Amino acid sequence: MVNPTMQPRMVHLVGSVPLTDAEEVFRTASAILAERARRLPDGETGVRANWIGWQSTVFARNPALELLPDPGKEYGAPIRYRLRPGVTPDVVEFDNLGYADAALESYATFARLEDEGAILPGTRFQVCLPTPLAPITSFVQLDARAAVEPAYEARMVVELERICAAIPHDQLAIQWDTAIEFGILEGVMPTHLANPGREILARLVSLGERVPSGVELGYHLCYGDAGHRHFVQPKDAALLVSVANAICAGVRRPVDWIHLPVPRDRDDAAYYAPLSELRLKPETELYLGLVHYADGVEGARRRMAAATEVVADYGIATECGLGRRTAETVAPLLRLHRDAGER
Repeated sequence: MVNPTMQPRMVHLVGSVPLTDAEEVFRTASAILAERARRLPDGETGVRANWIGWQSTVFARNPALELLPDPGKEYGAPIRYRLRPGVTPDVVEFDNLGYADAALESYATFARLEDEGAILPGTRFQVCLPTPLAPITSFVQLDARAAVEPAYEARMVVELERICAAIPHDQLAIQWDTAIEFGILEGVMPTHLANPGREILARLVSLGERVPSGVELGYHLCYGDAGHRHFVQPKDAALLVSVANAICAGVRRPVDWIHLPVPRDRDDAAYYAPLSELRLKPETELYLGLVHYADGVEGARRRMAAATEVVADYGIATECGLGRRTAETVAPLLRLHRDAGER
């Protein structure tokens, strides 16, 4: 019998991959990672390269909103909008966000490549979606967020339903990108939420339960990556563990994976100690974002050694998506995942 502790660690791709298009992402990742990756995202190429930045056009064309004269300068903040004079929350609506359009176009490529043998059978097509709180916090003036958030969330649910209706459930995986929430929970981002801790967790649970049975569900927990820096450096993994536990306790359907970031300079026992309090479901895969291009296999294995003192069963990933990297670093970084994961 093969000892499972000797098997290579699985690899999770967080989302963005700065290559030309979805086909190049699928071919490159599949060729290098093969069976190490259970799911493949389309890389969020083109206009989607800067995570939610492309949603600015959605807010710009909404007739209920107008551009603020001074958008502010918070962490990674793009232009901001407010309600037009006389507009009430009940008339705010959003049209096509573009997430379903992008997913269905990329899935056609994914299915073709799987038929050709370029993608291994059983690999799932991963769709990464931002929690509605992210674009609302990024694009909407503070005193208008409570009015605008329900309308944006309602449209995001429509996008999700369209994706799940068009793609076979046994070939699909949905990931909720959870980053802005940690800026709020750490107290570095202003929010319209009266009780951020309770309200954020309720939103994350509700979003998870929107994903239908048979479709895999995962969460990418994140501290941001604008300018290759976090909005705040986590003291340790305690808040991440708390949120992960609350998600797994609250979501009634299976949670298939949770991804937690690991800062590059954290190979000390203190950062990983809270992982001993993780209470994931038996079916939930844990991925630690401890792979960093800057210090290669040696750095990854140093962080893995510290993590393994606390939790042995986990896969590996980067802290965040690769979208802010240059294209020529992608293949070496994927090979870094593969080599670091060898036991």
